[in-house]
Amino acid sequence: MKQPKVNFYNLAWRWHFYAGLFVAPFMVMLALTGVIYLFKPQLDPLMYGSLMNVPAGHHSVPADDLLKRVKQAYPQATIKQYLPPVNAERSAQFVVINGGNELNVFVDPYQGDILGEQDAKKNLQAVARAIHGELMIGTVGDRLVELAAGWAVVLVVSGVFLWWPRGQAAGILWPRLTSRGRVLWRDLHAVTGFWGAAFLLVMLLSGMTWTGFWGQKYAQVWNVFPAAMWDNVPKSDVEARSLNTATRQTVPWAMENTPMPMSGAHAEHMAHDGAKAGPAAPTISLQDVQNIAVQRKVEPGYSITFPTTATGVFTIAVFADDPRNDATLHVDQYTGDVLADVRYEQYGTVARATEIGVMLHEGKMFGVLNQIIVLLICLMILLSAVSGVVIWWKRRPQGKIGVPPLRHDLPKWKTAMVIMFALAVAFPLVGASLVVVWLLDRVLFSRFTRQTESASSSS
Repeated sequence: MKQPKVNFYNLAWRWHFYAGLFVAPFMVMLALTGVIYLFKPQLDPLMYGSLMNVPAGHHSVPADDLLKRVKQAYPQATIKQYLPPVNAERSAQFVVINGGNELNVFVDPYQGDILGEQDAKKNLQAVARAIHGELMIGTVGDRLVELAAGWAVVLVVSGVFLWWPRGQAAGILWPRLTSRGRVLWRDLHAVTGFWGAAFLLVMLLSGMTWTGFWGQKYAQVWNVFPAAMWDNVPKSDVEARSLNTATRQTVPWAMENTPMPMSGAHAEHMAHDGAKAGPAAPTISLQDVQNIAVQRKVEPGYSITFPTTATGVFTIAVFADDPRNDATLHVDQYTGDVLADVRYEQYGTVARATEIGVMLHEGKMFGVLNQIIVLLICLMILLSAVSGVVIWWKRRPQGKIGVPPLRHDLPKWKTAMVIMFALAVAFPLVGASLVVVWLLDRVLFSRFTRQTESASSSS
């Protein structure tokens, strides 16, 4: 009997299996940590109310007096950042480096009393964010998360192809709830993936803009501002991305590739005599910088990052829930001159779309409604990952890994080649891993399958 040829549909099954096996644990992790960070606006005041909530007063203590109180309480610490109160019932916050530890120090803006401190890297939200972004292991973790997200795109694309209705609506457009066992799990997996594919792609692609490899390359292409914006200010070779960390977001994504200006008068002096920049010694006050933010109508919720060197600048930045309110200002630490003031209007079209995508991803764009939608997407991801693993476990042959078989007469399908090549080019880490998986598939899995088949036939 002539054996039927294997088409792209069969090949898609195999790649869907590989992607699912690798991606499932990462997707569960991303969904769970994402839900925690999603509800940060509600969880933080609930968990840390004694630090964050204060009775509204009539007169605020000047920022420099608050700074003095913090310096007195932490005489050996370095002050890294100041976050003015978001509203009349919230405390002010300083980020300090004390004995190698980064602390969030909360201060009553009306009385000047220090309310307490919090480990900036070990509180619930910081841990969730660090796991979500880089598994708390730095660059290696970032690359693993990026690789998993890229493979998740392969998973979604192949899944849509596999489950696209081909004359059958039940089990794809809606689950057959009267079914039991593997068939029900299969329906839940297919229906969830089919209706959620577009949402999943938005979440994956918007999240990948923050990754260290693909995200940085993407930013280099699309995060471009007119060079003239920086012509009249001394520029350093440090980029604004240096202000962002795995646990703390300071400047918006659109600003990460922009150069940090240098405090003008001192920069010219250093350039003239070739001396190495020493520690920061600002001559303007913290309150002066805060007044600039107020005068320029920067949305509350902004931070003020302190200069660290003699050529450094104060940076006022707000990564707003609505990207149209984004602002990044660099202020000369000696003269108070605003060296750069970049708003949403200066972003390019792709940068604007990316910023909106990021805020939708984080559930901030439309308040509680946005949070509910993202929560449903996270639950959908969990259901899809769990149901996929259950389907595989129930259908795999006893004692085997259950790799979908490929026939020896598999032709070189153009559609498969084009899709896989496009994904490999778009996501280089996925491309490199595709080569590795293909080699493993050819050398190990195929050999193991042939040995198993030979053993079965001989017995």
